[in-house]
Amino acid sequence: MARASLEDLLRAGAHFGHLTSRWNPKMAPYIFMQRNGIHILDLKQTQQLLDDAADAAGRFAAKGRKILFIGTKKQAQSVVREEAERAGMPFVVDRWQGGMMTNFATIRGSLRRMETLRREEADGTTAQLKKKERLMRSRELEKLDRVLGGISDMGKLPGAVFVVDVKREHIAVDEARKLNIPIIALVDSNVDPDLVDFPIPANDDAMKSVALFTRVIADAIIEGQKAGAIERDAAVAEAQKRAVEDEKADTEEAAQEEEVTTMADAETEAKVEAAQARSAS
Repeated sequence: MARASLEDLLRAGAHFGHLTSRWNPKMAPYIFMQRNGIHILDLKQTQQLLDDAADAAGRFAAKGRKILFIGTKKQAQSVVREEAERAGMPFVVDRWQGGMMTNFATIRGSLRRMETLRREEADGTTAQLKKKERLMRSRELEKLDRVLGGISDMGKLPGAVFVVDVKREHIAVDEARKLNIPIIALVDSNVDPDLVDFPIPANDDAMKSVALFTRVIADAIIEGQKAGAIERDAAVAEAQKRAVEDEKADTEEAAQEEEVTTMADAETEAKVEAAQARSAS
């Protein structure tokens, strides 16, 4: 069963591309027609490729990978934040800071600084400082939180990224490609789909369209997390079962060895006694 019906996609306006004059020829296979100078995307392909992308997101999540949501355009910020938080995933919605992935060691230092400022604000350390220094720290924390707050729990590079607008987030896409991080993304008619591992041909400007696809990806991640947890629990249970069976087998083997040893000792003792008896006679 498709994760989004054709009716859902139509209602969201997912089929509307850009002006024909702004298209990328590599999107030709995904374009159904043009109407009034605008490309219309083939929603049957969108539907299938959305399922493929969602399946991939679910597989990544099942393996415990973090999927970084990226959507800094105004109409995407709110829904990207909400859906990423619902799925327990990191996100960037303010602006992409160059090197956020390719220079993650430096970013990790900024994350540690942000955590220190948060902790000192919470435990009252900041309140003991002079007014000017308190203000400076407050501004520093506000800036760090705005840019990096969404990735504060991302202790390492993401296992994949979900991108709303490939052209707008071209720096993030370039970084992910350099690091061989899988990319799931909406690809509008003006985008090069070859930049993306799991392209979803769709309108990346309409708020309803962005919301629909972001929600489907988040749902797939949540499903994958649940499936992964069940699989891990089953693996733990199986390992515990094997451990119990191995321990039981070891105990039985030890008992058998002890029994054999006892029998051998008894046989030896009997032979000695018999030999002594013959000597005495």
